[in-house]
Amino acid sequence: MNRITTIDVMRGLVMVIMALDHVRDLLHSTALTQSPTDLATTTTPLFLTRWITHLCAPTFVFLSGTSAYLVLSKKQHADSARRFLRKRGVVLILLELTVINFAFWFDIQFRSMLLQVIYAIGGGFIILSLLSKLSVKQVGIIGLIIIAGHNLLQLVPPIENPTGKFISSLFFQVNFFQLTPGFAVLVAYPLIPWLGIMLVGYAFGATMEQPMNVRKPLLLRYALVSLTLFVVIRFINLYGDPAPWAVQKSPLFTFLSFINVTKYPPSLQYDLLMLGIALLILWLADGADNVLTRALTVYGKVPMFYYILHWYAVHLLMIAMTLIQGYGFADIQAGTLNFGRPAGAGVDLEVVCLVWLGLVVVLYPLCRWYGRYKPAHPEIGILRYI
Repeated sequence: MNRITTIDVMRGLVMVIMALDHVRDLLHSTALTQSPTDLATTTTPLFLTRWITHLCAPTFVFLSGTSAYLVLSKKQHADSARRFLRKRGVVLILLELTVINFAFWFDIQFRSMLLQVIYAIGGGFIILSLLSKLSVKQVGIIGLIIIAGHNLLQLVPPIENPTGKFISSLFFQVNFFQLTPGFAVLVAYPLIPWLGIMLVGYAFGATMEQPMNVRKPLLLRYALVSLTLFVVIRFINLYGDPAPWAVQKSPLFTFLSFINVTKYPPSLQYDLLMLGIALLILWLADGADNVLTRALTVYGKVPMFYYILHWYAVHLLMIAMTLIQGYGFADIQAGTLNFGRPAGAGVDLEVVCLVWLGLVVVLYPLCRWYGRYKPAHPEIGILRYI
C-alpha cells in the first residue's frame, strides 16, 4: 500500500503538539493547582497552550479510523485484515494498562490506572473490525449519529449501582473510581464518544484515497462545513456542549469562552471545532513538500513509538527538575493518580515551552531510526503494533 504522506504530516504535527501538553502537565508550576482553561484564573498564553493541544486526540483517533480504512480497502483478504485490526486493538489496550500507565506514574505497584486515548483507540479498533462488514457509508452514518447525539446522555439520570456505573463509564462517561484503598481507576476517554470520531475517520478514508486534485477541494469543503456548524451551534448555546459560552471581562476572554469547548468526553461542538481545524490543516498540507512537512513525517510514521517514548522522557524530565530544585528522591512519592511531583516544584510557562522544543528535537533522530528499522524487519511481528 502506498502511504499517503499528508496523513503522516498531520499525525506528526499533532504528536509534536501533544508533547507540549504533557510537559506542561508535569513541569508547569501551577499544573497541580490550576486549570489552564478556567477563565477566572488563567492567562491567555496558558489558556492557548492547553487549548491548542485539544487538536491532538480527536485528530489522532480520526486518522486511526482513516488508516484502518486504507488498510482494509487494499487487502485482498478482508477477514484477515479485520483479525489484525482486532489484535491490534487488544495489543493497544494491553499497552495502555501496562507500559503506558507505568510511564504515567512510575509506580511498580500500579495503584493507579488511567484509561486514555490508547484505550479508546484500541477499543475502537475492536468495534470497527466488526462494523467494517457494513458499507463505508453506513459506518460513517453511525459515527455521525454518535457525534451528534451523545450529548443527549446529559439528560439521562446517573447510574447509582457501582458495577453498572463502572461499566457505563468505560463506554460513555468520564469517572473516577477508588475501587480499593490502594487502587483507583480514572476513565478519562470513555469509548463510545471517541468511537464516533473513529468511524467518521474510517468513512473519510474513501476521500483520502482519491487523487489529490479530487480530494483537496473536498478537504476544504469538509473543513468549512464543520467550522460553520460549530460557529452556528456554539452561538445558539443550547445544545452540543455542557459548558455554554458567556460574555467575559474582555472581548478576548469572551472569544476564549466561545472556543472553550469540552473534551472530557468530547462534545459535539468540540468535535466540530477540532476536526474542522484538522481538516483545514490537511487541506493546507496536502501536496506540500518542504523542510517542515518532511520533519513532521518522521514523527507521523511512528506515532506509537513516539507516544511511549515521549511519556517516559517527560516523566524523567520531571524527576530531573525536582532534583535540580533541591528536592530529594524521598520527596518524589508515587501514589494514587500522583505523578510523584512535590507540590512546590515547577517551572514557568516559558521554560515549559523550551523544554518541549528540546524534547521534540531529541526525539527526532530516534523516530527517524525507528521509521527505517521497522519496515526493514518485517520478521519481528511485534513491530507491526508499535
